[in-house]
Amino acid sequence: MTEQLKLPRVFKPLGLIVAVLVLFNLWTVPSIAQVTAFKQAVAEAASTDGDIAAFYRDNAYDPLWTGQSTEHQARRVELIRALSAVDIHGLSPARYNVAALREQMETAQTTRDLGLVEVELSKMFLRYARDVQTGTLVPSRIDGGLVREVPYRDRTASLTEFAAGSPREFLKTLPPQSAQYRALMKEKLQLEGLMEQGGWGPTVSASSLKPGQTGAPVVALRNRLIAMGYMGRSASQIYDVQMQEAIQRFQQAHGLAADGVAGKGTMNEVNVSVQQRLKSVIVAMERERWINMELGPRHVLVNQTDFSAKIIDNGKVTFQTRSVIGKNTSDRRSPEFSDEMEFMVVNPSWYVPRSIVTKEYLPKLRNNPHAVGHIEITDSRGRRVNRANANFAQYSARNFPYAMRQPPSSRNALGLVKFMFPNKYNIYLHDTPSKSLFDREVRAFSHGCIRLADPFDFAYALLAVQSDDPEGEFQRILKSGRETKVVLDAPVPVHIIYRTAVIDPKGNAKYRRDVYGRDAKIWKALENAGVTLGAVQG
Repeated sequence: MTEQLKLPRVFKPLGLIVAVLVLFNLWTVPSIAQVTAFKQAVAEAASTDGDIAAFYRDNAYDPLWTGQSTEHQARRVELIRALSAVDIHGLSPARYNVAALREQMETAQTTRDLGLVEVELSKMFLRYARDVQTGTLVPSRIDGGLVREVPYRDRTASLTEFAAGSPREFLKTLPPQSAQYRALMKEKLQLEGLMEQGGWGPTVSASSLKPGQTGAPVVALRNRLIAMGYMGRSASQIYDVQMQEAIQRFQQAHGLAADGVAGKGTMNEVNVSVQQRLKSVIVAMERERWINMELGPRHVLVNQTDFSAKIIDNGKVTFQTRSVIGKNTSDRRSPEFSDEMEFMVVNPSWYVPRSIVTKEYLPKLRNNPHAVGHIEITDSRGRRVNRANANFAQYSARNFPYAMRQPPSSRNALGLVKFMFPNKYNIYLHDTPSKSLFDREVRAFSHGCIRLADPFDFAYALLAVQSDDPEGEFQRILKSGRETKVVLDAPVPVHIIYRTAVIDPKGNAKYRRDVYGRDAKIWKALENAGVTLGAVQG
């Protein structure tokens, strides 16, 4: 018996979806031999992918896509529709090659061909599902600071759930459902429209401008601010009050000191192109997919590029403070990950990390055994070392046998409180005696932990859900001077993120500088994966 199917000619004049429908509706009823050949082809094609193989094995190799029922038709149509529109998510159409998939479907001649089409559709479905749900890239392969654990879904379960429900509704649930993701999609569309129209116009040639100035650079700045939406229509050629207020609005939206003066830093940001902003948005969408999970009704959100720490309750910011993050060096950059805050320590000791002991303090002790006198040196039994009798010059970073600890005090490196979410990176949030750093515009100075400008208020906000008098309770412990652990009744998720593009609740885009250069690396990786911009404009 022949395996030849009665197939129509390729319907090239028809739309893709219509062609697929017509193709699969005109098959003849398969014989037992054809069914066997089909299942053998599916088993063979799926053998290189354990998850797909398991799905078909558990379902007796019945078709998910290539049957003749209306359910099979709907699955094919909705998958092709989704694959044809991946660009709205900032994904690469080349990863799904709809044209090649269409050709394979239209030119299928034998039962074996049909089995190969069946498995290829499942492969493309799973590729799309993972990409749009949890990202195209693997964070840890991009940068050592991207230690985030992406919440990947079970691939076999995805196929099973898809088969059991409405194809269109299931595919709609795959992208992040967060308000932030939807807002980023909208911003992406707007920026693409601006690029097609020529962007924000010519850049400003002056390195800096200030109120009262006139001339061509001022006009260029005025026109660019108008195009960006920070200033209403104006014919003024003077850096007047209206322009000063527009600059302040721009500065606030870009994390700059809002003094109304277009200094070097402000001018650099003013001259950033639509293209570059679009890259930031697409990278932010990929990053949002990496945390496509329940963040927690109450959670702490630290955005490194914004130098901020927030408490979010049911989607609303209920507390916010400035932060200091790790210095931009290979051994100090703050990592990105999620964990759960379990407790705080009031009047903490600072147990100096081994890396700081050997890199920073040991060289000083070699020269002067009484250096860094505010730090206690202890042996393996916890006994305090007499510096006068110690010969630190004999030790190297490798064999230094002592530990170092700074007792609780207002001068302690951790300040008077630290907030703990135990993790292998030894990262936590804490107070600091170095308050002046919070006045800086760029606040990357720490050894990696996150310093808070208002740690007491942060503690009060955390304790408010479990205490009738959070401030009084905290202050009583603080005044005791004793190192005290305060357990949170309910652990609070902490998400340390890095976003150079964020959309605020009012729908306004906020942009930040790429402090560690991580977004540039992510964009390069996305480019290598086939993601492109629709135009190149200023």
